[in-house]
Amino acid sequence: MAMRLADFIRANIEPILQKWDEFAETVIRSARGMGKAAIRDHAREMLLTIAAELDRANRGQPLVARSEEDAAEAHGIGRWTAGFDINETVSEYRALRASVIAFWTKADTTIQPTDFDDLLRFNEAIDESLSASLAGYTAEKEKHERLFQTVMTASPDHVFVLGTDGRFMYANQALCKLYRIAPDDIVGKTFVDLGQPHALELQQQLVHVIASRQSCRGELSYACGSDCVQQYEYILAPAIDNGGKIVAIAGTARNITERKAAEEKSWRWANFDVLTGLPNRRLFCDRLEQDLRHAERTGIPVALMFVDLDRFKSVNDQLGHVAGDRLLEQAAQRIASCVRRTDTVARLSGDEFTVILTEVNDVTHVEILAQEIVDELARPFQLFDDVRSISCSIGITLFPNDAVTPDELLRNADKAMYASKADGRNRYRFYQRAVSQAGA
Repeated sequence: MAMRLADFIRANIEPILQKWDEFAETVIRSARGMGKAAIRDHAREMLLTIAAELDRANRGQPLVARSEEDAAEAHGIGRWTAGFDINETVSEYRALRASVIAFWTKADTTIQPTDFDDLLRFNEAIDESLSASLAGYTAEKEKHERLFQTVMTASPDHVFVLGTDGRFMYANQALCKLYRIAPDDIVGKTFVDLGQPHALELQQQLVHVIASRQSCRGELSYACGSDCVQQYEYILAPAIDNGGKIVAIAGTARNITERKAAEEKSWRWANFDVLTGLPNRRLFCDRLEQDLRHAERTGIPVALMFVDLDRFKSVNDQLGHVAGDRLLEQAAQRIASCVRRTDTVARLSGDEFTVILTEVNDVTHVEILAQEIVDELARPFQLFDDVRSISCSIGITLFPNDAVTPDELLRNADKAMYASKADGRNRYRFYQRAVSQAGA
């Protein structure tokens, strides 16, 4: 008597699963690298359930397919989670069907009338399992798509997908709102169509992403109105299918306007004097080093001035800090008004200022400028209801004649400044002349 298909499945389940494993490892891309236990996760349970249903049918009992469908549905869900595409999921069942039938017909070539009934029921069971698996696969996929859509809709970041031709395949609400366009209407359009001012640059980056198969990051600005400019950072990444082909470019963009403003504010706090708005000691030292390196390359000298306000302390003590601060603000403005935009005026501390003069081809120009500063600071200052007069003492040193390092230049300018104070204030002195006079 020939073995019924249900008994055959139970007796040969390991060879059948082994054949199924071989098929999965060579045909289903997503299964490569997965262990055998993961590949055959629900197959054994499904085969045993199908065999039980065949027994039930053979005994004339009604079929109870719910357990089989549950296993198949769980299989579909697991396959979507593992990254299988729908064709690979279908291929597993085709392999399962082919493995069982091939083993059975090879084992017994005697065809009995009952065999046709078993084959019919087996194919129906496989088809039902496949339908249940695809239902689980599709339901899980749609659930995640709904979750994805919910997240993308709620996200303040701009999320989009571009085809390899640069046309939109998807854009979330945040991006559509920026460009004032409906989500359905943006599909098929390019950045050029949307009027994006950086469209050509973005198109070049898309070409680079496709050619290099690497992500690309960048920043850009977008004018939302006549007085509103937003800054964004973005990333473009290639979407690669299981065959290794780039099928799209996924992108995200985040508004960093507030972050940039905070960074700018922090940078200004770190590099500029809060009271006068001039560069502070930190930025002054940085610029001095840069200017000296430039002077070394060009061979054109640099002059450094040290400006100290005479009698500032007495004004500050008599009128108070508020009036003293007003005097410092006005003094800073007067000094800055005397120099070129390419020069640097800085406040080091208290009533001490410095001036970096670059590309000094003629020392006479330095003398004229120093006298202008002396004259400007000698004019009376309107300090609220009071008018006060002060003066200044200026020390001047030259690079590379007097020194070649920033520290040496600062010391020389300081010495020259004290020489001008010793000479009676309200004047300037060059370092070399001060040294010569001291020696004499």
